Amino acid sequence: MTIQSAFRKTFPGQVAFIALASALSISAAAQQPATGTSDPTPSATQPTPATQEKLSAPPKEGFWGKVNPFARKKWVDNRVTPIRGELNELDEVNAKNARDIKDVDARATAGINKAQASADAANQVATAAGDQAKQAGTVAGQANGKVDQINGTVNGLDQYNEKNTVSIAFKGGSTVLSKAAKQQLDDMAANLSGHQGYLLEVEAHAPGAGSVGIQNSTRYAEAVKRYLVTQHDIPVYRMHSVALGNAPISAAATGDTKPTPVRTSYVELRLMENSLAAKDGSTPRLNPSQSGAAQP
Repeated sequence: MTIQSAFRKTFPGQVAFIALASALSISAAAQQPATGTSDPTPSATQPTPATQEKLSAPPKEGFWGKVNPFARKKWVDNRVTPIRGELNELDEVNAKNARDIKDVDARATAGINKAQASADAANQVATAAGDQAKQAGTVAGQANGKVDQINGTVNGLDQYNEKNTVSIAFKGGSTVLSKAAKQQLDDMAANLSGHQGYLLEVEAHAPGAGSVGIQNSTRYAEAVKRYLVTQHDIPVYRMHSVALGNAPISAAATGDTKPTPVRTSYVELRLMENSLAAKDGSTPRLNPSQSGAAQP
């Protein structure tokens, strides 16, 4: 028997064990990283498509290109750490985006509130301006009304309208008032008492040529005025008289085609009303029955 055959017969189990141990040593050496080196850690940036593809691709490890089921904890940590770093980076990016969104939302809300406050202030100013304009318009309208009123007052100061006419007759050249004439004057004076804004025009007529007719008509006018002043307290300034003598009565006054000559002695008394006093109804009114001429 040779030495080799004797060795195989003596140590067949030892040889198999040594071969298996050598194979395991070689596989472990292939999986163990080189001394003084470490897997690179991804930078704190957003994952690129290449990195995502690298993370998603299954790693080829081991002697036969597969993950070794007997891998050690250090080797597993070296593989998990990059993934954990990427997840942390994604969390940071999401947190930053959330902060940015919150900040933008806060600034937008502040801008909207500021714009709303400015709009409210502008509305208040516009409302105040509108109120002031309305008040100014009201004041202007009142001023215009007062101006119109003043203009109407000024224009109406010298505006008188004839309301009634009474004729007082005299007989035989006498200045004595008859009973009928006194009654006419009494009726007129009763309506004039306590009123303002009126005037009495006393127009006296008398036959007779020249100064004779004028003197007689003057005495008739004075007789009428004297009676109204003494008996009814009619102010003298409200009576205006004129002595026309035998001047013919105009055709416009009588309605004839030509002037009418004076044949009787009489005084024509006209009630003139001021247009301003007529607005408040303070001027006198005579009934139609109180007007007319008393014939001798």
